[in-house]
Amino acid sequence: MDVGVEFPCQLEPERLPAFARHAERLGFAEVWLVEDCFFAGAIAPAAAALAATESVRVGLGVLPAVLRNPALAAMELSALARMFPGRVLPGFGHGIASWMRQVGAFPESQLAALGETVTAVRALLAGEEVSTDGRHVHLDKVRLEHPPAVVPPIATGVRGERSLRLSGELADGTVLSDLASPGYVRWARGHIDAGRAAAGRADHHRVTVYAPFGDEAGVRLQLAQDLRRWGPSDRLPAELREAALDLLGETPEDADLARALPAALVAELALVVDDPQHAAAALAALAAAGTDAVVLVPPADPEGADRQLSTFAERVLPHLG
Repeated sequence: MDVGVEFPCQLEPERLPAFARHAERLGFAEVWLVEDCFFAGAIAPAAAALAATESVRVGLGVLPAVLRNPALAAMELSALARMFPGRVLPGFGHGIASWMRQVGAFPESQLAALGETVTAVRALLAGEEVSTDGRHVHLDKVRLEHPPAVVPPIATGVRGERSLRLSGELADGTVLSDLASPGYVRWARGHIDAGRAAAGRADHHRVTVYAPFGDEAGVRLQLAQDLRRWGPSDRLPAELREAALDLLGETPEDADLARALPAALVAELALVVDDPQHAAAALAALAAAGTDAVVLVPPADPEGADRQLSTFAERVLPHLG
């Protein structure tokens, strides 16, 4: 299993080159960038992170498909892939609906927009001439002048059943967001594989999972905020899901919710560096469920992020062999 780290979008973008070098020195395989509105974007920071490092792969997890014309997206990704072959891991997603409406980009069909974008970008990066007149993507005899020799795999960042099946059918990988327990990964893999079977695909499909990590107090607060935002997954063990729902209804303050979360729920959804062997076992459980890569989500403050990454590298990575 590959272990990478997320650069928190709340940090100023000028901090990224040093962050990426630090992650590489510590032995992490990947650095991932998110494209939340309205922070620094992902394409330009990806170029900066790649230029500042020598071997780490840089993931774009994920670009909202509706914010970019697929021809322009393919041009940008091709440039990155040619300059840094084998080190670019692009991903596309639906985009948060409220943000997409805020910028006037919410599509008629989110599923069609994502599927047509992924299909067009993959074909363009493979050097094909693309003509299509879909519900969202319209291209007329478009071909890249400089397609990459090493074609990067395109992932989707999706959550629901139909989107997961589409990812298996059309994409090369899937990025699962926070709160992805082993049970959720197995469930998602099932729908991804159903899409792959329907499309007759036998190639490898890479599943990447974002995971909160840090000391127990920090992890609990991250989980409380994520549970407040997304709600507990249906794929959690029933007793843990019910406990989380009860606490969400009864506990309005994140700090109080963080302290009240059951230890079993924390162990199911996060990696606590205070217990290195347990964190390694949690990673092993994710791997057994079908996870190929885990992206650690650090605290959104520079000193805390650096300190927690160093602690994880010293205490947990050695247990992974």
